[in-house]
Amino acid sequence: MKNPISRRAFLMKIKLWLVFLLVNLSAFHALSVQAQSGKVTKILAIGNSFSEDGVENYLYDLAKADGIKVIIANLYIGGAPLELHVKNIRENKAVYAYRKIGLNGIKNTTPKTSIETALADEDWDYISFQQASPLSGQLTTVQEYLPELFQYVKARAKNPNVKYVYHQTWAYAKNSSHKGFVNYDRDQEKMYQAIVNVSRQVNTIVPIDIVVPAGTAIQNARTSYIGDNLTRDGYHLDLNIGRFTAASTWYEKIFNKPVISNTFKPGTVTAKGAEIAKLAAHSAVLKPFEVTQLNAYQAKGNELSKYPIYIGFGDAQAYDNWNNLTYFNSGSEVSNLLDEKGGFTGIKLTLVEGFNSKNTSGQKATNTALDMPDDISASSFYGNTKEVFNKKKVERSVIKLSGLNPKKKYTISYFSSRGAKDQEKRETQFTTKGAKQVVSAIDATNNKDQLVTVKNLSPDSNGDIVVDVTAGPNNTEKNGFYYLNAMCILVK
Repeated sequence: MKNPISRRAFLMKIKLWLVFLLVNLSAFHALSVQAQSGKVTKILAIGNSFSEDGVENYLYDLAKADGIKVIIANLYIGGAPLELHVKNIRENKAVYAYRKIGLNGIKNTTPKTSIETALADEDWDYISFQQASPLSGQLTTVQEYLPELFQYVKARAKNPNVKYVYHQTWAYAKNSSHKGFVNYDRDQEKMYQAIVNVSRQVNTIVPIDIVVPAGTAIQNARTSYIGDNLTRDGYHLDLNIGRFTAASTWYEKIFNKPVISNTFKPGTVTAKGAEIAKLAAHSAVLKPFEVTQLNAYQAKGNELSKYPIYIGFGDAQAYDNWNNLTYFNSGSEVSNLLDEKGGFTGIKLTLVEGFNSKNTSGQKATNTALDMPDDISASSFYGNTKEVFNKKKVERSVIKLSGLNPKKKYTISYFSSRGAKDQEKRETQFTTKGAKQVVSAIDATNNKDQLVTVKNLSPDSNGDIVVDVTAGPNNTEKNGFYYLNAMCILVK
């Protein structure tokens, strides 16, 4: 006889499913009525670069994917705290960049705009406030300045049904060099808890209707294999998955619709990355003042994958079978490389010593065993060993692969390419160090078909392989430019 589930459990599952269906049908109906009636949702942020990260990118696209008409604007002054906003309203200063995304999705910026002018521009449905990031966990600074700003805005808001939003910003990366990090003893967890404390109490200061828990969403995403790689400089969000996570949080909180069912995905975010961003946001909306562990995306994986591990360096779009390191500064990392089939490998790539910058001037239509998409082969990080360039002289860059199996052997291939009209040699040298050291080089100038491959190299006893990248001895380019566009790792 089969072992059926109990009648009570079965009925409970049916009940939960029906409740979920009714709730979502109700939300869908409400949004459909809104779309059919031509209703436009209008959102204004009074903020800084953190509101830029939150609302100026991807929020419009998420709304559009669900047929929601939206106008989004940001009153921008970089680093502006509440105190500065109050000073500006007292003097009615026209000092903001008024960045407005219209119904067509095009952003237009009006310089030298005042808060009063922006408030009069539309009958805003939502108006948001936020504290500057160094003070985001300092409750007394919000208590001191938010009431005056709130009363000023309330007296001038054209929509009598406007809802007021508090944007909960995020804690800095653990290795952030931002001087404001000292306010929290350079402790990410301490900063996050301080931010939560403020956002939990903000509606006791002024009558806030909605808290957008972007800070919790970012902290949730940090529990995944992505790790502490959600910022581009230690505090501003990564342009891709970081900003998408914040926008997803805004979307779900403003429109009261689960973002996990939204079909939009940025081209620069992988399918798995988009899942993480949406789940992190959805979980934050459900639990805005505590971290949710994204257990399904924490797999350590098996570094003995039989599939190749592809890594691109630079600004290519996201491909599900490629890992991409976007930031060239020291400390950038991919904490759990995925193999060609999207499996976790447990291998971590860290940029121990950074490059000068990045470009997209490599060759396209390449012919190598890596079978690279054109934007992967065209994108690169570069350094310069001879002359100062971009106010920097970067004589070598260092990449560390950790989490490898010391008992196994690995084959690593490198691709370097830079399109050029001259005939100067841009030779790039790779010194690959594991249980032994192998030195190899490749001329990056107009390279379309050459790889450098180090075969059968065992890691050191700690499971690490370290790669020094610099100009080769035959490099004749006056700046001593060297390049890294792509890598591939195979295990024997």
